Amino acid sequence: MLKIEAIIRPDRLQDVQDALDALGVSGLTVSDVVGCGRQKGYTEQYRGARANISLLPKIKVESVVPAGLLESAVEANVDAARTGEIGDGRVFVYPVEQAIRIRTGERGEETVVHAEAEGWGH
Repeated sequence: MLKIEAIIRPDRLQDVQDALDALGVSGLTVSDVVGCGRQKGYTEQYRGARANISLLPKIKVESVVPAGLLESAVEANVDAARTGEIGDGRVFVYPVEQAIRIRTGERGEETVVHAEAEGWGH
């Protein structure tokens, strides 16, 4: 199993959710984050003084997938989040040793996929 962590624009979240749901990814963790990269932020006037705003709002979407689903899940993240502009984000992949469903004690890859689309956010 592998963990996919995607840092994306806030307005692309629903597209990423829908793309992952269509693949059978069973769960996501979504966090509001701030960060900077090539986008570098912007400068604005605040009470007559210049202010550099270098940390921009982003969304972090985390999901755990079986190894066989990794490439299609990464592509789904990238394709759904891409606008073609600087600031689209990054995707990181990490190994996951084990997954356990707390309610049932079930272990393994069965805990991170579902059989059919759930329709998150609809």
